[in-house]
Amino acid sequence: MGQKKDLTGSEKSKIVRYLAEGCSSLKIAKLLKRDHRTIKRFIQNSQQGRKKRVEKPRRKITAHELRKVKRAAAKMPLATSLAIFQSCNITGVPKSTRCAILRDTAKVRKAERRPPLNKTHKLKRQDWAKKYLKTDFSKVLWTDEMRVSLDGPDGWARGWIGKGQRAPVRLRRQQGGGGVLVWAGIIKDELVGPFRVEDGVKLNSQSYYQFLEDTFFKQWYRKKSASFKKNMIFMQDNAPSHASKYSTAWLARKGIKEEKLMTWPPCLPDLNPIENLWSIIKCEIYKEGKQYTSLNSVWEAVVAAARNVDGEQIKTLTESMDGRLLSVLAKKGGYIGR
Repeated sequence: MGQKKDLTGSEKSKIVRYLAEGCSSLKIAKLLKRDHRTIKRFIQNSQQGRKKRVEKPRRKITAHELRKVKRAAAKMPLATSLAIFQSCNITGVPKSTRCAILRDTAKVRKAERRPPLNKTHKLKRQDWAKKYLKTDFSKVLWTDEMRVSLDGPDGWARGWIGKGQRAPVRLRRQQGGGGVLVWAGIIKDELVGPFRVEDGVKLNSQSYYQFLEDTFFKQWYRKKSASFKKNMIFMQDNAPSHASKYSTAWLARKGIKEEKLMTWPPCLPDLNPIENLWSIIKCEIYKEGKQYTSLNSVWEAVVAAARNVDGEQIKTLTESMDGRLLSVLAKKGGYIGR
């Protein structure tokens, strides 16, 4: 709560006059619309003003202590400022000072989320990398779905606000206000889609192949040449609707089978370049903490953001696959990031 203003000279004169007329301090407070305690304090000591807040000098730390703090911050990721300073045996430093010191050498970050990788996962990742190491990735169509909500991911609505300004009001809704499921693909320097899954439709084997038929095959794949179709490799992850026998058999009838359908082991999101495309689109549609009022408006924002992604950006993503496979082999199947 902010500090209230001291009594003005006019108010003080009125208090003296009301006292001379025999008014009580409570009545004076009501007449002046001021806190009763403020009036009583003035009467007790007419010279007393509100005590000013005195800024205490910040405790300074030595260069040796600063080096200890840097080492502790590196060894203790996600630790609080208090825990870092306590590990260095540095006491008596207020939180504001600790944070000011750490801002010069560290940043506040959230922990990264990664899929759990056990020994079997790592071996499968290595086998997959060896199998496709000599693949021409310019002929691979990378596909995936993404759900976008009206409110965006938690924690994205943050940014600098000038002194004296209030933070904008942010709507609070259950489940992010609902969302839209989006499907897209990238190949070489081309973006396929995005296509919107009909609201309320849960993707199972039948709805998935029907969706691909109405969007991907009719609007894009059918227009391609026979030589393109012969060489294209279709990639999809291991979602139940993708990997089911029903979906696999349907794709085979479309000519996407055997070597034309890329095998995809579990726990491989860091190797799918379209995940980076989703990050680009989300950063654009949710910048500055933007929220949406309808599913149609967030879908229009996705389409607009996708149009702004140029061919060079997509080409950079698809051409990164050779390096990703080498990184997987170098890390013996370990996680490589995105």
